[in-house]
Amino acid sequence: MLKKIVLLAATLLTMVSLANAETLINGAGATFPYPLYSKWFSEYAKIDKSVKFNYQSIGSGGGVKQITAQTVDFGASDAFLSDKELADAPGKLLHIPTVMGAVVVTYNVPGVPTGLKLKVEDVADIFLGKITKWNDPRIADDNKGVALPDKPIVVVHRSDGSGTTSIFTDFLSGVSGEWKSKVGQGKSVKWPVGLGGKGNEGVAGQIKTTQYTIGYVELAYAFENKLPFATLRNTSGHWVVPSIKTTSAAAAGAAKHMPADYRISLVNQPGKDAYPIVGFTWLLVYENQKDKAVGKKLVEFLNWELKKGQKMASALLYAPLPENVVKMVEKTIKTIK
Repeated sequence: MLKKIVLLAATLLTMVSLANAETLINGAGATFPYPLYSKWFSEYAKIDKSVKFNYQSIGSGGGVKQITAQTVDFGASDAFLSDKELADAPGKLLHIPTVMGAVVVTYNVPGVPTGLKLKVEDVADIFLGKITKWNDPRIADDNKGVALPDKPIVVVHRSDGSGTTSIFTDFLSGVSGEWKSKVGQGKSVKWPVGLGGKGNEGVAGQIKTTQYTIGYVELAYAFENKLPFATLRNTSGHWVVPSIKTTSAAAAGAAKHMPADYRISLVNQPGKDAYPIVGFTWLLVYENQKDKAVGKKLVEFLNWELKKGQKMASALLYAPLPENVVKMVEKTIKTIK
């Protein structure tokens, strides 16, 4: 009888332990959406206490490698995968767009406030190393009354495989034929000039601590580090400040023609209010989940972020998904099994 009681007690303890077991969901990738993802994971843990997220903000290139190697439950990237990358994956990978963000041209020039005006073609020439001084007439002519110093421009770029770089070089390729032919677009490129920083954090840190620098980061990182950012003249000839409104304006037209796999570029979109350096960021999830228990919890989170999480995006300077895209993504999530 005693053995039966002990056995029953042990069984009950095991059942309680299993019921209270925490489901760990591992992810890795983009630094671009990290401030928002951190908020989402923290808030979701309050709703479902059985789930814990472990997200490594290592850059889109790292996220693509890890999800392809199946060492994480989801990847995160601001650059959509190529046909070859999708074919090389061991299963069908889905792109789940989460939010949109703006990549800003940020700088550290003593005495120059936020709002420095730059034509998009001049941005390309700076990163090509063709405009080398802050008081170059091409910059000075657009910034009358601003005391631009006779100092060399120090370019800062990403050193790691980066979706932010993919968005930025996609933009540069669209406004400069020379950039397109000499450097091109990608998560990693051979930079003509400049210093490297790892992650959006690394680039922001370099610019914050080094005078006369210029670089590119996601909008939230500029605000977080109190860095000024440029007003750009878009392809429609209008000067545009990066914001939620101008990010959404860039997506408005493209969203109407959203492909079923969500692989679309949002840079250099037409429209007077369209900020020219905008991109979706995606979670990369296998349609057929190896661990069904983890997959079920991941799907529950994806549905939550699509309905509730979107409302948190604007406060952290990300633009929520257009309504028609939300409806499309709902259907895509249902295919995960």
